[in-house]
Amino acid sequence: MTAAQHTRARVDLGVPAVRDTLPSTTDRPDVPDLVDRFGRVARDLRVSLTEKCSLRCTYCMPAEGLPPIPARQLLTADEVIRLVRVAVERLGVREVRFTGGEPLMRRDLEEIVAGCAAAVPGTPLSMTTNAVGLEHRAAGLARAGLTRINVSLDTVDRAHFAELTRRDRLASVLAGIRAAQAAGLTPLKINAVLMAETLDGAPDLLQWCLDAGCVLRFIEQMPLDADHEWARANMVDAQTLLNVLGTRFELREAGREDPSAPAEEWLVDGGPATVGIIASVTRSFCADCDRTRLTAEGTVRSCLFSDREIDLRDALRGGADDETVADRWRAAMWDKWAGHGINAAGFVPPQRSMGAIGG
Repeated sequence: MTAAQHTRARVDLGVPAVRDTLPSTTDRPDVPDLVDRFGRVARDLRVSLTEKCSLRCTYCMPAEGLPPIPARQLLTADEVIRLVRVAVERLGVREVRFTGGEPLMRRDLEEIVAGCAAAVPGTPLSMTTNAVGLEHRAAGLARAGLTRINVSLDTVDRAHFAELTRRDRLASVLAGIRAAQAAGLTPLKINAVLMAETLDGAPDLLQWCLDAGCVLRFIEQMPLDADHEWARANMVDAQTLLNVLGTRFELREAGREDPSAPAEEWLVDGGPATVGIIASVTRSFCADCDRTRLTAEGTVRSCLFSDREIDLRDALRGGADDETVADRWRAAMWDKWAGHGINAAGFVPPQRSMGAIGG
């Protein structure tokens, strides 16, 4: 295989075949909510708006980025707004978060947020972002109806940041965080992926968050990288992180805010400040998962690790009414897996990488 062929093979992943037929729902209870066979109910909707990103984090994207999704295949602003309304009004969704790629790459992001805020008033609308360029849009997004922001930030060391993201944009990220706080997009949470390269700097990041008034959550790296280089043996786990943080801070376990919350909370130096750890690999919380996901192309993805997707976009464009769309969504979630199976001997990573799924 030539270098060019290898590159195409490595990045031409991201879009699995969408199922043509719906899963059987003959044994599904006649309820409107997004229930699955294991008794879970999805209340938290993640909406990916694009595969594009302004950074190239090594655990997420290849250096050259993901293959572009043709514009005609992306959900339009009106389609996103309609699906969010269907999710809230007919399916019991209580919270919506916009993701990417990087959602700030959508020029119509403010239009999407404002339309959703008008369609589902009172529903929390949040966003996960890398904050590059956020300083120029935070105030407008807040006016549009965005309520809160999570920022992906793995280190506050400029050299490490540039190495990890392949971009020297730390200053822009920090400016975006300050702008979001000034706009009232709080509580602002920082999401940091645990990497061997940045582990020594974890106490510095926690101290920075404490000083800046941000809530820090560390996340175990999952096998969702586009380069497929994740290996369990090289992964930094939650206990290793706790040992490192414990060299500077006194940590006391405080549990979870609610059973479906992914982060285990730890009081820092007696509180009230906390640090969260999302141990997706070593302390799985699949049994309490309450999420449903829409890809940027308008397919329902019931689990991060399942490439079984159900199309809603073509149903919208084919004239389907809201209840027909809702029924397709219900069928997709009824078919949800029990768990990601990372620790199983035969585990196979999904075709889509995190950048093409949305967090």
